[in-house]
Amino acid sequence: MNDVVTAVAVGDDPTVDVLRSLFVRQIAMSARRIAELEAALAKARGRCEQLTEENRTLRTELDKARRAGKRQAAPFSRDVKKPDPQPSGRKAGDGYGAKARRRPPPPEQIDEQRDAPLPDCCPDCGGDVVFDRMGEQFQEEIVPARTVKRRYAVALGHCTGCDRKMHGSHPDQTSDALGAAGVTLGPLALALGAWLHSGLGVPMGKVAIILQRLGGLTVTPGGLYAALHRIAGDGDGDATYSALIAALRNSDSVAADETGWRIDGDRGWLWVYVGDRVTVFDIASGRGFDQAAAILGEDFGGVIERDGWAPYRKFEHADHQTCVAHLLRRCREMIATSVAGQAKVPHELSRILHDALAVRDRGVTGDDLDAAVAALRARIDKFCARRPAHDPNRKLVAHVAREKDHLLTFLTHPARPQATNWRAEQAIRPMVVNRKNWGGNKTARGAHTTAVLGSILRTCHQQGLDAVAVLAQIQRDGAIPADLDLHPGHRRVDEDIGDRATIAA
Repeated sequence: MNDVVTAVAVGDDPTVDVLRSLFVRQIAMSARRIAELEAALAKARGRCEQLTEENRTLRTELDKARRAGKRQAAPFSRDVKKPDPQPSGRKAGDGYGAKARRRPPPPEQIDEQRDAPLPDCCPDCGGDVVFDRMGEQFQEEIVPARTVKRRYAVALGHCTGCDRKMHGSHPDQTSDALGAAGVTLGPLALALGAWLHSGLGVPMGKVAIILQRLGGLTVTPGGLYAALHRIAGDGDGDATYSALIAALRNSDSVAADETGWRIDGDRGWLWVYVGDRVTVFDIASGRGFDQAAAILGEDFGGVIERDGWAPYRKFEHADHQTCVAHLLRRCREMIATSVAGQAKVPHELSRILHDALAVRDRGVTGDDLDAAVAALRARIDKFCARRPAHDPNRKLVAHVAREKDHLLTFLTHPARPQATNWRAEQAIRPMVVNRKNWGGNKTARGAHTTAVLGSILRTCHQQGLDAVAVLAQIQRDGAIPADLDLHPGHRRVDEDIGDRATIAA
């Protein structure tokens, strides 16, 4: 081999031209291979830098999430103060709502008069004190409630035909028990206990303490639980609950949501449905179409304001509005964690949705609205035609493609549904707070009681009614309270304001 190389070098061998061409060809091939490897190496280095940056971003987000899970006090503190913070409290304007003073006005009726005389001498220098004028201060104090102890003289008898035992009843009785179990609480006391427990989330043991401190009522947590079961069942609360479901099914639009729950430690689901004037809770063992149809009905024909959970799509007779806030939140999260051009897809969707909301906020109507909707739909179709390589972007495009027919219902449907399911998320929040206190229910009967009482209490809040008075009326009358408005179609004035606040958040 060395001789051949030497011959090539000096040019003595006749095969030198052939060998030279072979070497030149080999060198060219090697050069091309080197160039290809260098290009692949540069691409790999770029990909490595991209992955490194993405890894750094994800680690930062993970650290923030871990720290957020371990926060002890001031959970809403951002640690860094704004240089120009906005004033606290609600903002002025037409959407503020009812105006009220920070302090109540002086009471019209004075029950007690107490004097606050001047001291005999100045506490600083010991000088004489001279009276100048009278001032006044008002105070409102809680005094122990006067507990009324009633005795019901219950007439007992029997039927002469079948010998069935009969007993009399009074509308204010909350139980049919006699003898050792014949000491019960009245309808107002039980309604207050139900409101404290199911409405405010106070544990039942503390409810018993509150009733003891307020009115001197002696009751055990177990006795309160049994009383709440009687309110929710036995034809009293159940009848009202059924009426709420019927009113819900007749609503023009219903906002729906669901979250996890526990029944005797087993996984369950808390569903919430907010109609035009009513709210219905349901605690079920599943999270599918069958559970939703049991409340809404399979043939529900209104508008369902909901997130992207697949079972909602099975309501074929209903119109749908996909929650815009969920999609915008997803876009913001993707943009915050994206690198190297990955944010183009979520940015595009965010612009489309914000432009749709701007059309609503401007109050566009008629032909102008039709043209605006047509333009938005064309942009959505173009977005769904994308084929991104980045996996999160690909999943986002696929999700929008499934929901594209339901993104603009809030602009086109005559019922004016909300653009988000904020009504359901707000309604479910108090129940989530209750879940933090006791985790769920021990029995299926307890779950039903929670759903019935929660529905009545939330509907009272929705209609501006005194929930305690309504629950007391249910116990006295054993019928649906006349104060409840069970005729859907009436919208609250501030619903659009809540929808805008949810999107902004």
